[in-house]
Amino acid sequence: MENLRKGFSNLNPLIYFYALMHSGRDDESEHSGLELVSKNFKILKTNKPCNQYSNRQPINMSMTITSDAELLREFREPASKDRAFTAMIKKYQEKLYWHVRRMVIEHEDANDVLQNVFIRVWNGLENFREESQLYTWLYRIATNECLTYIEQQKKRSSVSLSDVESGLSNKIKADSHFDPNRLEWKLQLAIQQLPEKQRIVFNLRYYDEMPYEEMSRVLETSEGALKASYHHAVKKIEDYFKNH
Repeated sequence: MENLRKGFSNLNPLIYFYALMHSGRDDESEHSGLELVSKNFKILKTNKPCNQYSNRQPINMSMTITSDAELLREFREPASKDRAFTAMIKKYQEKLYWHVRRMVIEHEDANDVLQNVFIRVWNGLENFREESQLYTWLYRIATNECLTYIEQQKKRSSVSLSDVESGLSNKIKADSHFDPNRLEWKLQLAIQQLPEKQRIVFNLRYYDEMPYEEMSRVLETSEGALKASYHHAVKKIEDYFKNH
């Protein structure tokens, strides 16, 4: 698909309007903040080839330079707020992108969802109470935005969830890099056969290597239920490989 090779350089006007209506700052600061949001969304719109679906991206907070606690402190200070937000996006954009991309498949759709994620982060971060870790909160927002997007697609197309999942599989097959003989592509097709929540659990555990304790906070589900969900997902994927 040729459009998968296109990057984006312009901020969606609706996003600009949304940020303007929710910024709550004086005119000069508003424009400064909006330019910051626009700039960072442009960074997020660098295209990623589809054959990177299978790249595992384990969460390793020890490798980050600036701690979340420090970023939050800087964000609450007017003089360093913009800088902290920029650093936060650079710190988490890659992992959140792939978390979203694995759910919605296409690059353009992933960026649309990710834009909504960071708008929610920008508008909600001042009220973040640190009852959970920052990246847990970010993953929860990203996951909810993915589910919202899929639900909207289902309503817009007036089709069942199974039809939406079939459509996602078709998007994978339509990718110019798709090779049905490669295991990583078969894995992607197998994952699309899973129910939504099992797909999220499998992706978080297999690709992000997220501990069940953290996953429990992200999905607000017990560790026992998550372990069972992952077990069922793995069994279904194994069965898919046996039969395809």
